[in-house]
Amino acid sequence: MKTSGSTKIIVSPDPDNLRAALRFWTTGITIVAASHADVMHGMTVNSFTSLSLVPPLVSISLEKVTRTYQLVVSSGVFAATILSEDQRSLSDRFAGLDSEQSNRFEGLETFTLGTGSPILSQGLAFFDCRVLSLHDAGTHTVFISEVAACGRFSDSADQQPLVYFNRGYRKIVKS
Repeated sequence: MKTSGSTKIIVSPDPDNLRAALRFWTTGITIVAASHADVMHGMTVNSFTSLSLVPPLVSISLEKVTRTYQLVVSSGVFAATILSEDQRSLSDRFAGLDSEQSNRFEGLETFTLGTGSPILSQGLAFFDCRVLSLHDAGTHTVFISEVAACGRFSDSADQQPLVYFNRGYRKIVKS
């Protein structure tokens, strides 16, 4: 086999090497949020994926030690808001730069739909979801979920998504 261009660097998939390789997977950014027993919390998540249109299914992956994980497990529901490129500060805020116990929603406008999960009042689109099944995945759990309701914000067609690549936020350039 003849190759040209750059040299391949093959390493073991230990956590540091895996993280270094995965940083080249470009992802969108969502805020996943849930509430249960008068506690509301959310976190930045890039492991949000569409699974099926019929039935309407999405998946998320949450680390088991997070407060949001506990709320989703306890309530069986969550909401996801897809962020626009001008919402970097919200992504950072919900990424846990503050304490896991801080009120990340303080001063933010939200609304709820059928599940009662908080949805940010700004962004590109939103999903209100009911968990159908949980799948253990090492330090994380994958939640397969039915979309009970979804929508987009009226100005979303004119905005770009917030994307993450190689340890930083990036812009999508239209060609």
